[in-house]
Amino acid sequence: WSEVGPEAEFSGVTTPVIRLVTVEQRDGWSKTLSEKAVYVTRAGDGRLMVLSPVCGHLGCSISWDDEERNFVCPCHAGLFTATGSFISGPPPRNMDELDSRVEDGRLEVRYHHFRQLVPNREVIG
Repeated sequence: WSEVGPEAEFSGVTTPVIRLVTVEQRDGWSKTLSEKAVYVTRAGDGRLMVLSPVCGHLGCSISWDDEERNFVCPCHAGLFTATGSFISGPPPRNMDELDSRVEDGRLEVRYHHFRQLVPNREVIG
């Protein structure tokens, strides 16, 4: 689990906000740390949710457009709602929601990579 930030920091979230999280990968005795972007937003039921900004089409980085109030994939003009639901374009599915939880007042996320070009979310690493 990687820390996103204090839960209180996201209490007023009305549009998606981007955060960087530190992800640790272990391969045998080797440990690699990397920073990954995630979006924190609110689901329809009001709970905090964390979305991967990696497009399920070809892996381009999705960004939030404040003016249009949509997520946009710049590679092939895929559009998604503020909760990551697919609107239009070539992406085969919604944005991928990452597992998240609140522990001791801190929002945490379990970062994963997902298979591209398939209609269902499939974790690959």
